[in-house]
Amino acid sequence: MEIRGGALLARAFQEKGVQQVFTLSGGFCNPALEGFMECQISVINAPHEQVAGHLADGYTRINRKPAVCLVGPEGFANAVPAMMEAWGERSPVIFVTGSSTLKRKGAGGFKEIDDVAIAAPLTKYSAEVTHGERIPEFVDRAWKIATNGYPGPVHLSIPVDIMFSSFDEREGRDERPFNHQFKLPPRAWPCPDDLDSILNIINRSEKPILIGGHGVWWSGAEKKLEAVGLTLGIPVFNVPYHQKLLSEHSDAYMGLADIHQYHPSEYALQNCDAAILVGVRLDNQMNFGNPPLFPATTKLICINGSHEELEFNRAADEVLLSDPNAFFEAMLNLHEKDSWSENRHWFEDNRQRRGEWVKQMVADIPSEEALNGQLHPLQVALDVQEAMADDDWLVIDGGNTHFWSEIAVNISGWQGRKLGNILHPGTFSMLGVGVSFAITAKQANVDKNVVLISGDGAFLSGGLSIEAAFQENLPIVVVIDNNGGLDCISQQQERLFANQSHFATDFRDIPFHSMFEGLGGYGELVETREQLIPAIKRAIASGKTACVNVKTKGHISPIVLATTSKRDKASIE
Repeated sequence: MEIRGGALLARAFQEKGVQQVFTLSGGFCNPALEGFMECQISVINAPHEQVAGHLADGYTRINRKPAVCLVGPEGFANAVPAMMEAWGERSPVIFVTGSSTLKRKGAGGFKEIDDVAIAAPLTKYSAEVTHGERIPEFVDRAWKIATNGYPGPVHLSIPVDIMFSSFDEREGRDERPFNHQFKLPPRAWPCPDDLDSILNIINRSEKPILIGGHGVWWSGAEKKLEAVGLTLGIPVFNVPYHQKLLSEHSDAYMGLADIHQYHPSEYALQNCDAAILVGVRLDNQMNFGNPPLFPATTKLICINGSHEELEFNRAADEVLLSDPNAFFEAMLNLHEKDSWSENRHWFEDNRQRRGEWVKQMVADIPSEEALNGQLHPLQVALDVQEAMADDDWLVIDGGNTHFWSEIAVNISGWQGRKLGNILHPGTFSMLGVGVSFAITAKQANVDKNVVLISGDGAFLSGGLSIEAAFQENLPIVVVIDNNGGLDCISQQQERLFANQSHFATDFRDIPFHSMFEGLGGYGELVETREQLIPAIKRAIASGKTACVNVKTKGHISPIVLATTSKRDKASIE
């Protein structure tokens, strides 16, 4: 029996256990869509190719298993920003895009561009399928590269004639590997001698800290990270902009390893004698391992699950190739063998400083009267979480809105709020991903409320994706921090420009809440603090995709202030 190349593609993904595809249905996609329909693989149609990519990225981050983004030749360029966002978080999304016919390659074929070369710097693997019988081979290769070592997005370009042509349904089945079924990716096991050397250094330390990054999330080791922090009394921090690993209310968790968004982390970084970074890259978020973020006297230890990640960490004093799970188990064995000398005072000192920071941050929020009746963005972020229930999901999107919300998450966690999880833009701080991430969070947690707090600029960048929430009956609540412009940028301009003004950053007064009502959702305008929490609760209770449009007063965040005044930079370049 012969089937089209698109059906071969669908069956190859079915063998890998793919459960979700995101697309913008175009003519090129039809053979694959027919195949996904026959394989009973769920497909969500997005209003734009970039939205399809962000939806696939959000799904992959939440479920820690690859989703597929399928778009046509004309949609490839639109999907590129989503590749970039996925690349920043090491999210193993599989992008499948169309290309001009193979037989006319290089002759100016229909919509012909060098998509393989364009995608290469933003993916772990970018290749063109050269024959229909090799489709299962290319899928197998792309899947393994996406999930092995340090994970990351991959790209397959399929010429139109291969997608539509017919091939034997058993193409490639007589070649190795005969079995294309999903297998768990191999994990790096540490060399015993190297592991002992690292453990001896840590065991001699008196004031160690743990900093977790994306490698911990993708290896599923966050519970063991928390166990190490609690059992051994080691303060735990999270790399900024990457997936949150521990709940903010966890006794072991202190906050972001970012001296601007969480001021007490500076004390920990400056006074620790061993900084243990697991699944972390020493990139600009970590000031490349250099002072002033890491003093020269600090022993800098990096644990990574792939040699590619270790190669980024040349500034480390010690490195270890190890899956985070294996390393954390070895750390816990120190306690079981009674060979660990715990410094509970150091641990409690960091917790006390967190509590003092929370108290001071709340006390420093200007009142509505001081802001001429307008709302401070930190107060808005705190009240948003106050209106949510335990285990609800929070999604963050924007510039200053993101920064203030990160601070609010730490404060609310200390005060007892137990969120289900948090999603936000990755290392590239890309605006407009929030709605897509919120939709996938609701898809994965249909019985939980999902609330997105988004800047007005961020919503304008990706708000078109809200149609997918209506189309798929996945109601989310969008709270818009509406300060009337690109506040993060205007504040930088006011400190950079000689006349202390801002330019080309203002928006008109946009009735976002009315837009949602027009689409069939729920909307409310909020202009005072006393209106905010009741409005959010009504939006949640409506059961509809809803918008709470909150008029706020732009206020410079600590991270923007630090990078536009003294230019004293550590947590961002």
